[in-house]
Amino acid sequence: MKRFFFLCLFVATACSASAQQEVELEEVTVKGAKTVQRADGQWIYPSRQQLEHSTNGYSLLSKLTLPHMRVDPVQHTITALSNLGAVQVRINGIVASQEDLLALDVKAVQRIEYIDNPGVRYGEGTAYVVNMVVRKATSGRVLGADLTNTLTTVNGKETVFGKFNRGKSELGLHYTLGYQDFKGTDYEERADYELAAGDIRSIARQQLEGHDKHLYHNGQLTYSLSDSDYVFQGKLTARRDIKPQRSYTKMAVDGQVSEDHSSKRGFSPALDLYFHRRFARHQSLTANAVGTYIKTDSYAEQNEGFPYNYTVAGRTSSLFTEAIYENQLQPFTLSAGLQYNQKYIHNEYAGGTNATNDIRSSAIYLFGQLKGHLGKLGYMGGLGASNYYCRQTDHDYRFWLFRPKLTVAYPLTERLKVKYDFEVSQHISQIALVSDVSIKQNALETLVGNPDIRPNRVTSHDLRLTYSTPRLTTELQGYYRLNAHCNMERYDRQADHFFKTQTNADNECSFFFVQNYNQWEIVPDRLSATLYGGIWRFFNFTDDYRHTYTAFNGGASLEAYLGPWTLSAYADNGWHFMEGEHRGHQGAAWYMSAAYRMKRLTVSLYVQHPFSAHPLSNKTEVESRYIHKVAVNHERDFGNMLTLNLSWNLSSGSKYRHIQRTMNHQDTDTGILQGP
Repeated sequence: MKRFFFLCLFVATACSASAQQEVELEEVTVKGAKTVQRADGQWIYPSRQQLEHSTNGYSLLSKLTLPHMRVDPVQHTITALSNLGAVQVRINGIVASQEDLLALDVKAVQRIEYIDNPGVRYGEGTAYVVNMVVRKATSGRVLGADLTNTLTTVNGKETVFGKFNRGKSELGLHYTLGYQDFKGTDYEERADYELAAGDIRSIARQQLEGHDKHLYHNGQLTYSLSDSDYVFQGKLTARRDIKPQRSYTKMAVDGQVSEDHSSKRGFSPALDLYFHRRFARHQSLTANAVGTYIKTDSYAEQNEGFPYNYTVAGRTSSLFTEAIYENQLQPFTLSAGLQYNQKYIHNEYAGGTNATNDIRSSAIYLFGQLKGHLGKLGYMGGLGASNYYCRQTDHDYRFWLFRPKLTVAYPLTERLKVKYDFEVSQHISQIALVSDVSIKQNALETLVGNPDIRPNRVTSHDLRLTYSTPRLTTELQGYYRLNAHCNMERYDRQADHFFKTQTNADNECSFFFVQNYNQWEIVPDRLSATLYGGIWRFFNFTDDYRHTYTAFNGGASLEAYLGPWTLSAYADNGWHFMEGEHRGHQGAAWYMSAAYRMKRLTVSLYVQHPFSAHPLSNKTEVESRYIHKVAVNHERDFGNMLTLNLSWNLSSGSKYRHIQRTMNHQDTDTGILQGP
């Protein structure tokens, strides 16, 4: 398999040698190409066929096959295939919700700004930013529906939406009903525990039955008032579980049968206010405030060894504010801003876990950035300073960090560009991991939160060599990341019971990879292919253990446009990684789809994991001095999965103009520590 990937990479690179076109060296733009290489990533101009054959934002992004991410147009998810962070998707600079992407007016999309080394202002844990630049409607209305239903299992999402424009005003309404009822999870685990006396106790766990179901709905109301030099927008969203999310598992543990139950019900409204004003053509000011409230009530019960259950009543409120000033000077653009976060969590645990957990945290972040050109050399330099404060009961701390960032890009030839990126950032652990709460996992293991965990510094180096022609883009990337004093897992043993916790101490977690990415227009506007693959090496060092791991990660896709038909195929080998004492493998994915476009209706059929009745979902291996565990999870519901999508869109009297905006930072972290 690896030889096949590398052979295809070589062939794709060799085929580009004969292409000859004029080039314009400013930002290394290739005339006639649909991709413009920039210091912070790429600008991608979708073809007419890609726009006409896309039904929503997920559908369009899946056709572009952007590097380092997997877009699932059926489950409406975008996943980063790396250990670098999350994907942030925006529309005209606004962080987009799932409803926004489903209701996107695809024909109004001008370009996709793919930022693979985000600037200092994009927040924590963001590895990639995808900004969809869309023309603003000034009149008319859009009514539509996106109906997705799986034919082989109970799974679906029904979205209806409407947008109404008049002059400077726009009113948007969205409603989504989602449901799921999966019964096909197969879980097997083999664990060896080293007891205090030196004996090894082996336990085999196998799932006999399983049931996961969920029924929820989302609502979203948006109003915006905009002109050529200002934008005001307000967005009110609310998500509510119609019925609790329920999970049932019957397990066989060394021949003894036990049953586990869990349920969770939540309600989360959020209000997002945004204002943008442009001054004197080249200056602008952006302000954003987002308030979020999350109410969660959950119950968990597991009966391995002896009965254990607990309830959680959780309440979370948060406020995010941001102000950014930008001045487009010559020969550079100056940006400066301030972000402030405040969050309060109150979780009451009762039953087997009896605790009240109150956490107050705040963060302030100041940053500045210069971006421009010195001759052929493109550069982006920024400096940020952040302060994070957290307090719970008798534990409190502050963490200060100066955060420089530098990117330089230079065209070696008309088609060949080299780019280097350096950044210092911070990693903040999940709120649940720092809570002073313990949750039983099974008869021998307990998960323990650690309120003394601190954020840690992250240093990264990224070097890329990119070759571009109108029909081929190939990129060779080398990346190294060092996480100093990072949050790493550790198992402790007390009286033949094992406690899993997180520590900073003198831990060091680092990795590097070398990867090649290729995108080839085999037949312009008719047939395109993408191929990528790379070698990853992971290092995890603490006082207790030293673990290393080498993995290959890669994938490929094909896209064909045949009149009203669109045919697609995608495959990757999952994501192999090692972090702490866990070696993980996300299951491989392979999809095929066929879509037929009529005037206002598009019918799509998706086949996921064909010819596999029990595809692997994930596999993990624990390498601890006390525990060695291998757990394998298969999902029958995703095997030979057949999903039908109907997308209907009716627009009337729409006229467009251009506009830029930035918005939306809704919170989703409840801080609740949960069992397995």
